[in-house]
Formats: sequence, C-alpha cells, structure tokens
Amino acid sequence: MTFDLEAQSLAARQTWFDAFATSGPYRLLVLSEAEHCLGYASSVRFRPKPAYASTVETSVYLAAEQRGQGLGELLYRRLLDDLLAEPSVHRAIAALAMPNPGSRSLHERLGFREIGTFSESGKKFGRYWDITWMERDLQSGPPA
Repeated sequence: MTFDLEAQSLAARQTWFDAFATSGPYRLLVLSEAEHCLGYASSVRFRPKPAYASTVETSVYLAAEQRGQGLGELLYRRLLDDLLAEPSVHRAIAALAMPNPGSRSLHERLGFREIGTFSESGKKFGRYWDITWMERDLQSGPPA
C-alpha cells in the first residue's frame, strides 16, 4: 500500500517522477499493459543529507489484481540488479506496512533482513499501521 491519502493526478506526481533517472541510483521501473500501470519498483534518496548518498530507499507496488503472479519479484529483482551495478550504492532500505506477510517474504527472498518496527507510525483507512524497516547490503552481491 502507498501512504497517499487520495488519488494523485499526473501533474501532482510530476515532482515524484522528476526524481528518477534512466541511469544512476534513483530508478523507476514500471510494468504496464496497454498503457495501464500494473505495478512499479523504485529507488529514491533515503535522506537528503550528503552522508546518506550511498543508501537508497526501495519500494515495490502492484495493483491488487496483479499480486500473487510473481510480477513484484520480477520488478524488484530487476531494480536490485540495476542497483548492484551502481558502485555508489551501498545499502537498500525498505519500509513495509504491517501486517504484510507477502511483502515480508518477498523482501527476505531478495536478501533483506529486518532492522526494526515503528509501531503505529502511519495512519490510513481509519487505523494506524506499524512500519517494519528492512535493509540489504548491495556491496556483497545477490543473495544466495
């Protein structure tokens, strides 16, 4: 789930789109069919200060009807492969809204490990959500 509280217009999302490039550590990979977005995987700046430049925050999102077909893993593996080729990127961080056993399992398969959980740190759909943070070392190569 994203933590947008309302649908975003293309114009409103333009700043978000502008943060991505076709090369370098900040990527947006989109899976589409007949001009309909089925899902995406992305990597963005983790924090704005220069000392965090070697860390990216990654995300994967699929439309509800696309889940369970392996598309999220396909997108995320491609993103991580691109990041592994980036010598400037050392660490990938991911934030998971919990409970979310599917996302947790995907991240673990892709070499992420849990760092900790912030309880009730996001509010959507009339309730609070715990956010579990996971990380992956990108200097040691793909997971076994």
